[in-house]
This record gives sequence, C-alpha cells and structure tokens, in this order.
Amino acid sequence: MTAVNRLIDEHRHCDDLFAATEAAVQAGRVGEAKEAFAGFRTQMEAHFRLEEERLFPAFEQATGIHGGPTQVMRSEHADMRALMDEMEASLSGTGLATFPGLAETLLILMQQHNMKEENILYPMCQAHVPDMGALLAGEPA
Repeated sequence: MTAVNRLIDEHRHCDDLFAATEAAVQAGRVGEAKEAFAGFRTQMEAHFRLEEERLFPAFEQATGIHGGPTQVMRSEHADMRALMDEMEASLSGTGLATFPGLAETLLILMQQHNMKEENILYPMCQAHVPDMGALLAGEPA
C-alpha cells in the first residue's frame, strides 16, 4: 500500500465511523451515537496529528512552501474540530436536535477537504517528500 493510499484509507475509515454515528442519532440511540462519535473523533484527531506533525512539516521543508496548501488544510482541520466540539455538546444533551445540521455541515466540509487532499496535496507530497511511507510510519529519516 502506498503512503497516499494509506491516507485515503484513513479518510474512508473516518467516513464509515461518521456514518455509524449519524445512523445511531437517526435511530434515537444516543448512547450508541456517543460511543460511535467518540471513535470517529479519535480517528479524526489521529489523522489530523499525522498530517500536522509529520506530513505537512516535511512537505513545507521539502518545498519551502509554508503559507500555501498546508496552511489551508490546517485551517480546515480547525474548522472541523470546532464543529466536532459542537456535535459532542449536542450529543451530551445541550440540544440533540442540532446534531443533524451540524453533521451535514461537517460532512460537506470533510468531502471538500478530502477531495483537495486526495487530488492535490497528497500527490504533491508524494512528489516532493522523500520516503513518505517511512515518514508516516514514524520511522527516522
């Protein structure tokens, strides 16, 4: 599996966890929704950290580009984190009725974000970051 495929697989896994959360909310199974959302959020944060702490700095170092696509991705990560905070509050009882609208907003943001990463940023990283697979695996350079 290539490094890019690994990252794309992580996107799909997060999508699946998100769908499980939405299904539980729609069925009125709040406890299951909370558990599914916790798993989704954990995976999203792990993916964000991998990009923000390993991939993006390596890309910036290799290309000298510091304010471009990686900055946009970081900003979108922050937007998604804020939405996830609101969704978590909704599941914790501050207004479950707000969850579907927040989920729809997050879904659209994730879809747009993933398209940019998968079609633009990841290929750029593959072209410029030496041994991207080892980098993502946490192996020393």
